[in-house]
Amino acid sequence: MQDIRYTHSVAAELDHLLPSLSADRLFVLTDSTTEVVCTPLIASSRLLADAPHITIGAGDTYKHLDSLAHVWKSLGEGGATRHSALVCLGGGMVTDLGGFAAATFKRGIRFVHVPTTLLSMVDAAVGGKTGINFNGLKNEVGAFCNAAAVVVCTDFLRSLDAGNLCSGYAEMLKHALLENSSMLADHLRFDPFEPDYVELQRLVRLSIQTKQRIVEADPREQGIRKALNLGHTVGHAFESLALERKPVLHGYAVAWGMACELYLSALTQGFDTTTLHSVVHFIRAHYGRPDFSCDDYERLYDLMRHDKKNVGSTICFTLLGGVGDVRLDCHVTREQVFDSFDFLREA
Repeated sequence: MQDIRYTHSVAAELDHLLPSLSADRLFVLTDSTTEVVCTPLIASSRLLADAPHITIGAGDTYKHLDSLAHVWKSLGEGGATRHSALVCLGGGMVTDLGGFAAATFKRGIRFVHVPTTLLSMVDAAVGGKTGINFNGLKNEVGAFCNAAAVVVCTDFLRSLDAGNLCSGYAEMLKHALLENSSMLADHLRFDPFEPDYVELQRLVRLSIQTKQRIVEADPREQGIRKALNLGHTVGHAFESLALERKPVLHGYAVAWGMACELYLSALTQGFDTTTLHSVVHFIRAHYGRPDFSCDDYERLYDLMRHDKKNVGSTICFTLLGGVGDVRLDCHVTREQVFDSFDFLREA
């Protein structure tokens, strides 16, 4: 099981953890936002006092090959060897790109994730998926590679803006749908607009435990790990479409994708319509609707054809027969997908 460490003192936890890596050199990766906002929280780390900092642009639009090359170049120019280690301090973009940079530099160096957003804590930093966007598609190029450890400090969340808090919460809502009705009820009662941070800390642990359990059973996504793609087949299409126009936060796209895929679950798998409307009401209240029209349906469907879970030209969905009742590799018709778009626009 991946080493997840919960702490209220990131610097102290890193000083306790890093000696076990026996790294000859340590590097810190941030984006332009976390360099300013989050670096002070690790400033007291004795072991990172002289570590070179590598900074990339903030936001998913910088999750590309040029940023990756910048990290590789900075590691090389900083004297990194295959015995060095990289500390990735930031949100999901930083942990995804940083993990991929570490996994490929000199055929792989070790890395530690310090996620600073809710999305990266419950999703991106846990489970060993790394990668970048390429050719207009989300996470098109990447590798499976586990961080040596993930250091989770929910204190970071107190300075997180509402949009990013909601973005991460979408993945938590997904995990609750994969677990049981009690966990889902807890998540539907929580208000990410006015968060109770003590309760959020509890829910974060539950969410990480859900993802860990699924990943441990299927590290390379050959079976049950596909459950974690609930909402993502449609969601990634919305996210890719937005990259062509005005980018949206990942969790918002996933929330919209979940609304569509829960509709498909009700239509084809017998998912309870009362639960469907409860979840969609929550999504509508906290995530609004995506900016798209019926003129975009064909483009969205074409983007879904590029999803990595597909087999040949067949689009594969993760759907639900009920809360906690996961149905993998489901196929639906093009017309049913378009019906789900209608449902999202009109819900």
